[in-house]
Amino acid sequence: MSVLQVCDLHKSFGKNHVLGGINFSIEKGEVLAVIGSSGSGKTTLLRCLNFLETPDGGKILVNGEILFDADVKETRSEAAVRKSRLHFGLVFQNFNLFPQYTAYENITLACRLIAKEEIKKFGESHGCTTYRQALEQIDKNTLDLLERVGLSDKRSAYPFELSGGQQQRVAIARALAMSPDILCFDEPTSALDPELTGEVLKVIKSLKSSDRTMIIVTHEIAFAKGVADKVIFMSEGVIAEEGTPEEVIDRPKNTRTKEFLARFNE
Repeated sequence: MSVLQVCDLHKSFGKNHVLGGINFSIEKGEVLAVIGSSGSGKTTLLRCLNFLETPDGGKILVNGEILFDADVKETRSEAAVRKSRLHFGLVFQNFNLFPQYTAYENITLACRLIAKEEIKKFGESHGCTTYRQALEQIDKNTLDLLERVGLSDKRSAYPFELSGGQQQRVAIARALAMSPDILCFDEPTSALDPELTGEVLKVIKSLKSSDRTMIIVTHEIAFAKGVADKVIFMSEGVIAEEGTPEEVIDRPKNTRTKEFLARFNE
């Protein structure tokens, strides 16, 4: 069973039809790279998957469970939307860290809120984890994540005290802290200077494992080729070509794919 299935996804903003029927699936542990020109719908696709935008049509399934079905005409509660979002972790282009919180606090904030909500809902009886125990586990996980992204010595630093690459690594740790089924990256190096790009790509590449499923929207074609199991090329809101990195990047068949990739070889 696929971890993620996207079926005939559509999204429009007014008369601008941004997604024109997107279909793909990902198996557990696969890395999918999404490439394409600006305006091709890549970011909108990620925002729909993370329920930051509501699709106009189609279905989204995670582990066989329907999280979204446009044919079901009922208003979803905010609680239901938040629950669906927990399946996905999103790392934004511009980091989106809270400036008033340290690196450690940025990573732990959502985890603490969810732990408090869960214990309030189910109580601390019948063997449920106490809030203190939950905080201890969150602290341990956060310190492990800071070490994993190479920022153990920056736990008390505020975003303004960090380089762009360090901020993006905090954002990656924050997304990982929620243990999502699918980790999504939206052009994770586009806001970085060239010398900082390598450190972020190195961290992302280190996450590739048998159980880490990722979707990476990127303009780093060489990186996409090196890390992805599958590549999708989007153009004008549709998937123009899909296959292995060798098929899509080395031996593209679609004219639009060839024209796009030719820019990187000039």
